[in-house]
Amino acid sequence: MKILVINSGSSSIKYSLFEMDNLTVLASGVIERIGESSSPHLYQWLDRDGMLQKVGSKSIIENHQQGIAEIIKQLLDSSVLKKMSDLSGIGHRVVHGGELFHQPVLIDDSVLEGIRKMIPLAPLHNPANLTGIEIFLQHVQNIPQVAVFDTAFHQTMPAYAFHYALPKALYEQEQVRRYGFHGTSHYYVAKQAANFLNKPLQQLNLIVLHLGNGASATAIEQGQSVDTSMGMTPLEGLVMGTRSGDIDPAIPFYLNAKKGMTHEEIDALLNKQSGLKGICGENDMRAVHQMANKGDEDAQLALDIYCYRIKKYIGAYFAVLGKVDAVIFTGGIGENDAYVREKSCEGLGLFGLEIDNKKNL
Repeated sequence: MKILVINSGSSSIKYSLFEMDNLTVLASGVIERIGESSSPHLYQWLDRDGMLQKVGSKSIIENHQQGIAEIIKQLLDSSVLKKMSDLSGIGHRVVHGGELFHQPVLIDDSVLEGIRKMIPLAPLHNPANLTGIEIFLQHVQNIPQVAVFDTAFHQTMPAYAFHYALPKALYEQEQVRRYGFHGTSHYYVAKQAANFLNKPLQQLNLIVLHLGNGASATAIEQGQSVDTSMGMTPLEGLVMGTRSGDIDPAIPFYLNAKKGMTHEEIDALLNKQSGLKGICGENDMRAVHQMANKGDEDAQLALDIYCYRIKKYIGAYFAVLGKVDAVIFTGGIGENDAYVREKSCEGLGLFGLEIDNKKNL
């Protein structure tokens, strides 16, 4: 059984083809900078002998329609699929499902309309997700297509965790509340941790840290999300590559009054010019480490702020959960950065949390 997974972003499309019978990745790739003068397409696949093959190309890919046509061509040309009808299903990542979607759903007209309704809550993400779905529905008929929502896992948060202390009418009329994101990642690694600990997920309390260019923390109680660091949008919470995370809500008003910054300029500042990049000029954690190792004080400050914010959330979620069975790090930084793991857990021995430096490699 072959399943194609699609992550259609505003200027990129990531994809993977899985053989579900043995959980093998048959092919994967990414097209970036769609709509620009040159769009790199990186593609890798397993050939008939099981050897990994890789190819990279650059061309002008003007839109998602052209990009998806290129993806289909690569899958067929490399013979990982003889024809698109060999697929058993297609899964689409959708960032925001609001309160409408609590789990993955089979895509039909009502689901498409629901995703459209969520566009005001995720104007940077949902339109691109929807575009990818609609194009694949045109190219591939009579194959089940499923929408998987980043927000769905967090729909179990209690009201006192997801409400903001704002007039309640804003929630009732405008759906202003905390939703949380990265839910698919948080749920997946929680299940993996349960397997590793050889315990049912429903018996575990976990703190999961998804640390990539975007970053979020989640408190999981008996297998369910009860709190998470991201809020109504993915801007809230931890320090990220280019996003500020938690700030005083009055700062945008101050910048508007003091510097005359517009709504659009402040939005770009908080989402694209802040976080690690705002502190030291780099959003790639590997580059930040290199700079810090050479004595760059701003880079070291960026690392300190980043790890301190994570530590605060870990401590807060110990308070939320009471008993914690495991703290889990995932994402590109979470998986690969021993320094961040060590510094984020430093001083939390009071909670019984200590890093084994021999294993933290």
